[in-house]
Amino acid sequence: MAHILVVEDEEQLGKLVRDQFVAAGYSVTVLGDGLSALQLLERQAADLVILDWMLPGLDGLEVCRRIRARSIIPILMLTARADEVDRVLGLEVGADDYLTKPFSMRELLARARALLRRVSLMSTQGGAVGGSTEPTVIEVGELRVDVAGRTAWVGGSPMELTPKEFELLHVLAAQPGRAYSREYLLQRIWGLEYDGFDRTVDTHIVRLRRKLGAFGDRIVTVWSVGYKLLAS
Repeated sequence: MAHILVVEDEEQLGKLVRDQFVAAGYSVTVLGDGLSALQLLERQAADLVILDWMLPGLDGLEVCRRIRARSIIPILMLTARADEVDRVLGLEVGADDYLTKPFSMRELLARARALLRRVSLMSTQGGAVGGSTEPTVIEVGELRVDVAGRTAWVGGSPMELTPKEFELLHVLAAQPGRAYSREYLLQRIWGLEYDGFDRTVDTHIVRLRRKLGAFGDRIVTVWSVGYKLLAS
């Protein structure tokens, strides 16, 4: 049974989310502030964090940053801030998905299931792209991706990647030279339920390039299509 940590300071909403997820078969803990959430995660693992942006004390963005600095646990951020710049900011600090208030409980459940399903598939099936068989370790030049271990190195140095960054790098590295459209990457990594926008992919590509250092220049833009990783 997957365990979900809900960080929400609106007591009624927190109870509603808890009841819906418990009814769907999940174990749920609800906390009302970010510091308590961080302290709990030090003692107890969770499979997914549903995180409100506006929290007392530490806001959701800072909580997200601190979780992401030490864990690749999926984070779904809830917020009343619907502007594109806010959505991009949430993704920039490490959130894997973003849902604006007010929201439907069915959509929240669908997005949570999608995040949990993708993590499960990546860990138990090695994250084979398109269902194909591939090595458990992918090497492209000085890049090394351990699919089963969900870790990556460049130039012998370990990389600190969010789950979405790892999945994006995995897809590109699995078939170097192949161009992927933004629409395909959105569906493959964020799921068919995700109603995202092209900036989501672009933002994650920018972050990947930065973390890859000089090797990041090998992720190139294919105009009118999307992105690919050069084989050499």
